[in-house]
Order: sequence, then C-alpha cells, then structure tokens
Amino acid sequence: MLSEVSKTKKEDNILNSTLSMMKQAIEFAELSPDVYEHLKTPMRFVEVAIPVEMDDGSTKVFTGYRSQHNNVYGPFKGGLRYHWDVTADSLKALSMWMTLKCSLVGVPFGGGKGAIVCDPLKMSDRERERLTRSYVRSLGTILGPEIDIPAPDLFTDAQVMAWMADEYSANVREPSFGVVTGKPLAVGGCVGRNEATGRGAFFVTREAARAYRIPLEKSRIVIQGFGNVGSNAAKMFHDEGCPIIGVGDISGAIFDKDGIDVGKLTAHVKETGNVKDFPGAEPISNEDLLALDCDILIPAALENQITGSNADAVKAKVIVEAANGPTTPEADKILKDKKILVVPDILSNSGGVTVSYFEWVQNNYGFSWDLNTVNTHLEDKMVSAFNSVYSYFCEKCVDSDMRTGAYMYSIKRLAEAMQYRGWLHNGMYT
Repeated sequence: MLSEVSKTKKEDNILNSTLSMMKQAIEFAELSPDVYEHLKTPMRFVEVAIPVEMDDGSTKVFTGYRSQHNNVYGPFKGGLRYHWDVTADSLKALSMWMTLKCSLVGVPFGGGKGAIVCDPLKMSDRERERLTRSYVRSLGTILGPEIDIPAPDLFTDAQVMAWMADEYSANVREPSFGVVTGKPLAVGGCVGRNEATGRGAFFVTREAARAYRIPLEKSRIVIQGFGNVGSNAAKMFHDEGCPIIGVGDISGAIFDKDGIDVGKLTAHVKETGNVKDFPGAEPISNEDLLALDCDILIPAALENQITGSNADAVKAKVIVEAANGPTTPEADKILKDKKILVVPDILSNSGGVTVSYFEWVQNNYGFSWDLNTVNTHLEDKMVSAFNSVYSYFCEKCVDSDMRTGAYMYSIKRLAEAMQYRGWLHNGMYT
C-alpha cells in the first residue's frame, strides 16, 4: 500500500488500489514519476456545510463534498450522489476513475465526483430540493459549464440536476443549463442519456466477444445488478437474441438455463421492486450467480463483488465491468491466472460520461440531436476506445491484464496533454 494514503476506513482500499494501479501503469509505460505526482491527489477537494430547513421547521446541517481530480483535458466532470455511507477517500478514487475514463474514450473532460451525506429515502421532495439548492450555493464559483459539470449518481436523478441548473442559473443571473448533464429533456437534456451506460457496456461486450471469437448471439450472459445499467444492458442483449441465463440484485438472484424473458422480468421488477420470485426462474444466491457456467459475466451493481474469496469459482470466459470497481486486485490476479479476460470499468462503463459530453456540446450549441445520432456517435466512441485499448493491451501487456493496459493507455494520453501544457518540466518519459 502507498504510504501517503490513510488506511483507517473500509473504503480506503479503493483509493489505495487505484493509486497502486496508477503507479504500476506509469512504471510499466516508463513514464516520468512526475506523472504520478500530478495524478495521485485531486487538484481540489472541498468539504462544505449545507444548512437545510426541514419540513418541520427545524434546520439541519448536512456535509457535502466535491473532488476535482484533474482538468488537463477540460472541465471537471462527474456524478453527485446522495448517500449515508460516503468517505472522502472513496470520492477521491471515483474522481480519479472519471479522469481515466474521459482520457480513455477521448472526451475533453477531467474527473470529478461529489456527494452529500444524507438519507434521501427519509427526505421529502421539498427537503431534497432545498438540500440541492443549498449545495450549489455552498460550492459557489467552483461549479460552472467550463469549470465543473455534475451529473446524476446514486439517489440523484434528472430532477435533482434540473434543480441544480436552475439554482446555478439564478446565481449567475442567466440561463446556464450546461452546468450539469443528465437533465430532463425539457431543460436541455439529451435523448438516450438514461440508457447510455448500459448501451455503452453492450457495445464494449460485443467488441470483446469478437476479439475472443465468441458468437455474441449464442453467448450465455449473466448480469449482476438490475438497476438502470444492468436492466438496459439486459434489454439490448435480449434484443440481439442472447440468452440471459442469470440475473441478480440486492434481493437475490434467478437462473434459467433456457434464458430469462427480460421484458417480463422488467415488468416484474417494476411491480415488486426486485428480481426475487420471478415466475418460471430458479431462485439462487448471489454467490451462485457469479459462479454460473456462462460465456460473459457483467457485474453491474456495486464495487468489490468479485474478490479473492470467490474469483476462483467464476466460470465466465469474459467479464465486462459495467459497475465501478466490482473486481478487487486479489481477484484480478486469480482471473488472470484463469485466462479470463476482464474488460475494466474505466472502459466498459464510460458510455454515461460520453453521452453527458454530447449533452454538454448540444447545450453549448443550442441544438438538439435525435436518438439515432446520439446512439451512432456513442457506438463510434465505444468501439474505437475498445479497439484502441485492446490493441495496445495485446501489443504492450502480453504478460499482464487488460486493466493494466487500459490504465497505461489512458495515463499515457494524460501525460502527453500535461507535457504540451507545460505541467511536466522534466519530460514525459523516464
């Protein structure tokens, strides 16, 4: 573990792992140690007090954060989450991943991430609105369409983004809806944004199947997580004729060797809130879900799902990480020894930030694209990114893994930009 990182909290392993991975990639790529010095710490990390008048007339002060990692390419970009379990180090790691994603897919943003420590499930809509507006006021001038552009994340949505855009516009005394992405269409949102992360994961999976010579339409697919990302990806695979043999969420998991009807499952989840007790499917545990005999496994839930204790049971040929950080470093080593291709999260779940970029461009131009244009541009970006990273991995990282290759490829691009901007005074390479 790196000495400069605190080890006192459970989530710290995410930051430590990210820093260790970046340092290793920089060494493998023979880049200057100065590159690591620029990337190991966010350029700005802000903690703010957010006073909110509650519905009962009392005032409660919440804690909010914003991590702005690196803006060598352009404005900081990243989600805002409302959650009761937030740490500074986990947000720093998430902002670093966003920097790497943007570099990897060729989007001119830097990495950012924000959070408010709260339980949004216990708050009314009016309380959440006052919380949102107070957060924007507390951050002040460090937000802006050319500075830092938030987007939805855990327990935030298009409505929260609309409140943010309205509050920011009131503060600067002019309409400025490009300050956030993931907005409703009525106030400058982008068609296809809601499905973008799942769709991007689908495109990457298709390319990975081609690279591994696996016929996609015959691939048995398992999806862990049936929220926005997992459900949208499942629909696209189902439409392609792929048998989805296993699906899981927080309630448990289901299995059907002949394939699950995704349309009926979606309706069931809408009615009941989870995949549990879906008619006609066999109930299994989430542990058994990850161990199903399948061709492609798509973790689309939370971080640290494939670990050193269960990785050896994984039977998939390819893992596509649609969630952030679902695989631990210990699991990576096991999966590499098993010759399972792991398509890393910084590549496979970058569809969301890509379409966020499209939304930002449309806001800047005051012009809206149709869905076909959005999806075509997204496909081009994701296919190009996968092929570039996979080729680089095959050429440079024969004895390593695709995650290392993706980090090397992304950081090399960042280093080049930093050198041109004059941030690296001793050069890009050692």
